[in-house]
Amino acid sequence: MKIEQIYTGCLAQGAYFIESEGEAAIIDPLRESAPYLKKAEKEGATIKYIFETHFHADFVSGHVDLAHKTGGKVVYGPGAKAAYDFHEATDGEIFELGNVKIKTLHTPGHTLESTTYLLIDEEGKEHAIFSGDTLFIGDVGRPDLAQKGALTQEDLAGMLYESLRNKIMTLPDNVIVYPAHGAGSACGKNMSKETFDLLGNQKQNNYALRADMSKEEFIKEVTDGLLPPPQYFAQNVAMNKSAAVGIDAVLEKGNVALDVDTFEAMANHEGALVLDTRHQREFIKAHIPNSIFIGIDGSFAPWVGALIPDLQQPIVFLADEGREEEVVTRLSRVGYDNTLGYLKGGIEAWKAAEKEVQDMESIPAAEFASRYSNGNIHVMDVRKPGEFEAEHVEDAENIPLDYINEQMDKIDADKTYHIHCAGGYRSVIASSILKSRGFHKLVDVAGGYKDIKTTNIPVTNFVCPTTQK
Repeated sequence: MKIEQIYTGCLAQGAYFIESEGEAAIIDPLRESAPYLKKAEKEGATIKYIFETHFHADFVSGHVDLAHKTGGKVVYGPGAKAAYDFHEATDGEIFELGNVKIKTLHTPGHTLESTTYLLIDEEGKEHAIFSGDTLFIGDVGRPDLAQKGALTQEDLAGMLYESLRNKIMTLPDNVIVYPAHGAGSACGKNMSKETFDLLGNQKQNNYALRADMSKEEFIKEVTDGLLPPPQYFAQNVAMNKSAAVGIDAVLEKGNVALDVDTFEAMANHEGALVLDTRHQREFIKAHIPNSIFIGIDGSFAPWVGALIPDLQQPIVFLADEGREEEVVTRLSRVGYDNTLGYLKGGIEAWKAAEKEVQDMESIPAAEFASRYSNGNIHVMDVRKPGEFEAEHVEDAENIPLDYINEQMDKIDADKTYHIHCAGGYRSVIASSILKSRGFHKLVDVAGGYKDIKTTNIPVTNFVCPTTQK
């Protein structure tokens, strides 16, 4: 028996390859099928099953494409409804894979069809669970994504409580927990950076698995402080329920070199968004007017999903040479299939054609501290609310990047904003979006709050108000 976790850091997502006696199963695959096909070929195995723990919201799964290429059977848990052929497992159903067994444990709560798969080894011992978004390391799945009709997030949280207590916490402590996500995913609140653990450790350390926790306490703690889900989540669920186009067709359409004139025509006359995926330092020095920066070396796909509302938006892009296919692939992971190509020769080709190029003012933290001490500057902090509340520059305004599109009315075009995040990536994204909307009095603070803290700028933290008696 072989188990391999295939972890994709930019999505904080874990897929799994299980093999026994020449038969393999894939759990929660990403959009691109090539990595799983290569692993199966290397092991001399045939992919028999493609197990899905639920209809994913934060990425588009490659299950349908992988099934077409391998003949493997797609499996979902009870209650799943989709527009393609799949096996709807019953609670407790056993699947044979070589000398091992995989048992279906229906664990609703994150979604109604959410299912945990229990791996039983060659000796009949309960070896591991693939818990999807039901149980994370340090957390559990958010219960607000499958609300519909009269069903509330509190109802789903109650289901999750029962699923954890009756299906998962009854398993032996030495069972390994393999979740679908780790720290950085928006599918939970408090996930650990660890990507697997023993169930016994989670029973001791995961706040949601406290033995003395009542159902009411669980519901309150799990639902408290939930931020709205990213806007692309619902669209990705819809794609995962339909037969989304295969990755090969997406790559063929999007991994195309465009000359300057064609690139410009697509942007100016066909409504294509210009996406710049280079490092923020390069964008600051020179970029195409009205282009949006989201660097490939950050949490690229989730930020694209959070900030570009329409998955059908035509996109043309700039990329470092040799990374063009990577950009198209990572866009497709969150459902952006309408990529039309990239600028051949990049920004240098644009300059050589004597097209307009813009730059962005960016200053180090020491210069920011000097300007701040002189008074009367406006500081925009684009970190998440929790980061801001933990500590921030005095008098700074918090406009989280996640929701910047909805907060444009809070920004005054006549003011000059000094914009920072934690390290310098998100602030450039925010600045590029604001520039594209006609805000030009913007100053990026390079190095972000990490560098600001090394200066003498006064900082403060959020203090909950107390009730006076």
